[in-house]
Amino acid sequence: MKRFNSSKIGDVFIIIMFIGLICLCLFPIMNVFSRAMSSPAALVRMEVGLFPVGLNFDAFSIVWSDAKYPRSLLWTIILTIICTFVSLVLTVLCAYPFVYKELKFRKTLNVLLIFTMYFGAGMIPTFLLMRSLGLIDHPLSLILPSALSIFNMILMRSFFYGIPDSLRESAQIDGAGPVRMLVSIYLPLSKPVLATISLFYAVGRWNGFGDALLFMRAERAYDPIQLLLYRIQQQLQSIDSAQLDGGATGLPEAARTATIVIAMVPILIVYPFIQKYFVSGATLGAIKE
Repeated sequence: MKRFNSSKIGDVFIIIMFIGLICLCLFPIMNVFSRAMSSPAALVRMEVGLFPVGLNFDAFSIVWSDAKYPRSLLWTIILTIICTFVSLVLTVLCAYPFVYKELKFRKTLNVLLIFTMYFGAGMIPTFLLMRSLGLIDHPLSLILPSALSIFNMILMRSFFYGIPDSLRESAQIDGAGPVRMLVSIYLPLSKPVLATISLFYAVGRWNGFGDALLFMRAERAYDPIQLLLYRIQQQLQSIDSAQLDGGATGLPEAARTATIVIAMVPILIVYPFIQKYFVSGATLGAIKE
């Protein structure tokens, strides 16, 4: 009985702790949504908390009336799709050869790939390399540098290791080549890890603005939505809040938060449909060779 009571108390404590963590994550999101849908007067008086004050959707009209916001959002969606597809293809092609134990220099390649996880050239050499390639202010500069994540490649490789070798050997007996085995055996069995890694790549690209800030210096047409938000924040910091009227002086606070909401909504919509794959994705690294 004592053991049962201590277990029950422990469960209650864990539930309370997780409810607190959920609230810590949920409250800032609710505040952003409330500020986007509140009246400008309520924002000036700092009356907005978890719920809107003076329900007002003018901020969203201000955002969509300016062509740069829909254009930036559309470009970010296209960029995320392209980057996710390219990164997923490279990850699969990089991880698949390691399932063959007869691969020459297999261990050496493993060490070299893992080495790149911990040691990089740095920001300045990367910028100089992109400039020498002529990719400054070019959309490819947002795709190529982060096209492959070694961590995600290791997850994919570990999942491939968990697929029985007997399946591959049976396919080899039937005359299937490496490409046929990848398409017919490994990829169909790897849907959970493919979905998990795709979401990792998509969220990373959607939330990324550091590379755009570094490489997109003049061409505003290729500004991702996160970089646009950053520039709006910089503008608001340089302008007195009393002068903000939504015109030439800059965006009001409500319009800024409305832009944040618009940038958040696509990920919030996609995430619940792929959330179930995180359970298997979290244990992929536990599979050993």
